[in-house]
This record gives sequence, structure tokens and C-alpha cells, in this order.
Amino acid sequence: MTALVKNGTGALLVLGIAGAAVWGLAQPRGPVVIASYHTSLDGRSGSQRHNADLAIRQLNGAIIPPHAVFSFNDRVGSYSRDAGYRRAPVSYNGQLIDAWGGGVCQASTTLYNAALLAGFKVVERSHHHFAPSYVPVGLDAAVAYSSIDLKLQNPYDFPVQIRAKLDDGRLSVALYGERSLPAPPRVLQDLRNRKDVTAYRVGGGGASSRLRNSGKAGYDVVVYRVMAGRRELISSDHYPAMARVVESE
Repeated sequence: MTALVKNGTGALLVLGIAGAAVWGLAQPRGPVVIASYHTSLDGRSGSQRHNADLAIRQLNGAIIPPHAVFSFNDRVGSYSRDAGYRRAPVSYNGQLIDAWGGGVCQASTTLYNAALLAGFKVVERSHHHFAPSYVPVGLDAAVAYSSIDLKLQNPYDFPVQIRAKLDDGRLSVALYGERSLPAPPRVLQDLRNRKDVTAYRVGGGGASSRLRNSGKAGYDVVVYRVMAGRRELISSDHYPAMARVVESE
């Protein structure tokens, strides 16, 4: 369930958990869904979809012991050609380049949001240089093997299992445990500033032209989590705007 609340500085996007069905996980006493999240693959390239699918398969079935720290990179491993990954667009030092494993960050982002809604502690998380389009701004989790990781701590006295899949054009992650939360957390997105896309024209100034880069808006955003009546600061991120570039021929 999603609600939009206006304030003096911008808008608060409130994310909550909708009901989720158990995906046929056969275990004694029957596990329950603590939290779940999904992201759409609409607009992603074939290579990005392929890489995201490989990563989500690696996540599926992972068990996080009580109070243990889970490392995305340790579980998924290297996003290399040898591991079956393809070259695809990634953000690197403020530029979009083709690199092995482009698209893996959508898998880490989907897991990150499920973990936020499950009440997990965020041990390590980085945002992208430019805001990705597949998740609300401020809720992404960038990874790059082996230098940038996503690490999450299970706060409970029981193990939690990750169930992850690609289905019907979206990545889904659900976290299962012995019992559900009495009061699911809410994640609040406070947009402090937005910088619109600036357009530039390059080239010889001819009549014909082509779009080299569609550009992205820039943001300042703060994310909070409300859990057990307490508001917790999760992150404070700055995303610069990316220029829209048209090349004249």
C-alpha cells in the first residue's frame, strides 16, 4: 500500500507491505512471509534482464542465521563472464558504460527494500551516482564486486530465508521466518530537492539529429523507517541531474 503525504519541503512517500502469499516453501510448521518487495524490469535491456535473473537465482534459498550479517557479494559472487554474466549499461564515476554484470544492482535493490520492510538492520549500503528508474529515489542499493557491497543483519532470534525469483517481468524477493511482524515497518521517502534535466545539443548543427542521452532528474532525498513507534534515519542521498544530450549531424 502506498500513500503520498505533502509537507513544507516536498513529499513523503510512505511504503508499506501488502499481503503476500507463501510460495509453496515446504518446511515443518510452515514459514510465514515477514516482508516482500518487487521491482519491474520494464525498459531494461536484454543483457540487464539476463544479469538480474542470474543474481536473483543466486539469492534464492539463502538462509540468514539469527543475528547474522548477510553479504550480497559473498552470496552472489563475481559478476564475471565466467559466471555467465553479460556486458550491460552500469553507472561508473558519473557515466553510463557497458560492463560485466550491468543489471545486478536491481537484484540487490529488490532485496534491500524487502529487508527494510522486514525490520533488518542496514550494515552497509551505497546509492547509485544517478537515480535508477526501477525504484523510488533513495531506495536503491548499488553493488560492484568486490568493492561495493550490500550487507544486512537479521535482527531476530530465528533464521530467515530468502525466496527470490524473476516472474512476469519483475524481480521478487520475499523473506520468510517463523513468525510475522506484529506491526510491519513503514518506509518514508522525504524529497528535499529536485533538479530538472538540462538539455544540450552537440555536433555540427545539421538538420538531422539523434538522442544520445535522455537524461535524468537530480534529487536530494532522506529516507526514514518507522518501526515499533520509533522513527529511524536510514539514508540521506544526493543524486545529481544527468544532462539530456542531442547530437546534430
